Amino acid sequence: MGKGQDLWKVAKTVIPGGNMLLSKRPEMFLPDLWPAYFSRAAGCQVWDLDGRVYTDMSIMGIGCNTLGYGRPEVDEAVKRTVDLGNMATLNAPEEVELAQRLIALHPWADMARFARTGGEANAISIRIARAASGRDGVALCGYHGWHDWYLAANLGNEEKLAGHLLPGLSPNGVPKSLRGSVFPFAYNDYDRLEDLVRTEDIGVIKMEVSRNYEPEGDFLRRVRQLADERGLILIFDECTSGFRQAYGGLHKIYGVEPDMAVFGKALGNGYAVTAVLGKRDIMQAAQNTFISSTFWTERIGSVAGLATLEVMGREQSWETITATGRDITARWQALGNKYGLPLTTAGVPALTAFSIKGPNWLAYKTLITQEMLEKGYLAGNSVYTCTEHTPAIVDGYFEALEPVFALIRECEDGRDIKTLLKGPIAHGGFSRLN
Repeated sequence: MGKGQDLWKVAKTVIPGGNMLLSKRPEMFLPDLWPAYFSRAAGCQVWDLDGRVYTDMSIMGIGCNTLGYGRPEVDEAVKRTVDLGNMATLNAPEEVELAQRLIALHPWADMARFARTGGEANAISIRIARAASGRDGVALCGYHGWHDWYLAANLGNEEKLAGHLLPGLSPNGVPKSLRGSVFPFAYNDYDRLEDLVRTEDIGVIKMEVSRNYEPEGDFLRRVRQLADERGLILIFDECTSGFRQAYGGLHKIYGVEPDMAVFGKALGNGYAVTAVLGKRDIMQAAQNTFISSTFWTERIGSVAGLATLEVMGREQSWETITATGRDITARWQALGNKYGLPLTTAGVPALTAFSIKGPNWLAYKTLITQEMLEKGYLAGNSVYTCTEHTPAIVDGYFEALEPVFALIRECEDGRDIKTLLKGPIAHGGFSRLN
């Protein structure tokens, strides 16, 4: 029990749930033993409050830091902005330049709006699309944040969104009048989407281009064609997938253009900036509704976005992190085969993850985190790759990981997993923290 766990106990008494992001709760990794807080981060290393240093082979700032922590070019641009002033009565010119840069990367788009979080940007896109289409109904596929419009899908049935990222998301506090406004469909299930469009008053299709699996056949093209035929607005949520496999959106790989797209996470390499891009006739609908917020105009986000785009373009970072992710995925699969474990992998290459089928999976995942932490790694069953994950670092990670796979093999052969765990099993989804 270090300073981080001590502080986490205090945090839960003064912050509901302990923090502001479910994905960073220690209970999601290693209850009672996860370091919880950091004092410093650089490259792909993180220092906890006790001064211990770990190599981050986990989710790298929840996927924000594809260029590594503390990338000098980005940080230096931000520091210059702090010296010059971050907020003023006048506007920051960098937001115009950032809009122009993003539109140049996506020639189908004409205009952009900015926010600072992915949930905000997704809510903005829905507001604009509903205003432009004149219809309230949204067919959705994927994870799109915490706002009312999204959680409304769970009104009357809290499991409707279970397959989209997290099970058990409660719609408590979401107005019941929103029931029947949002309709989920599973990825690659074109027939379900077509049925929704035929039977409901759908004006918008909102989806991730890909999260866990690739599109089957011409799935994305059929979705585009359906939107065109029915006069629907197609929004691609690229908050997670953007800039990881292409310089811009993942949709560029598949050759399917949306009417609107949402970007975040990797866009600012750890600094808060998100973007909504769209066609002019749709985006202009923003002026017929009210979408406005003070801190969407702060300067640091736009400056960080521009610096990040410059470094990405120069180094072709998406190619590096994709190759690293494919290497990690293949080596997980090789370890699974070596130890006869029912291992499966999923995710776009730079957001790769694995699981081991069976009733003990969460216990195995907890064991991996526990053992790897002792060896100096923040690790679980997923790696969000960055340019700082060099071949030598990946080799060291697998050298440390293989003995844990050997332990799991022993458990599959009859050893009691409970005798190996030093604390509770990690949570597998949303759970209330008391």
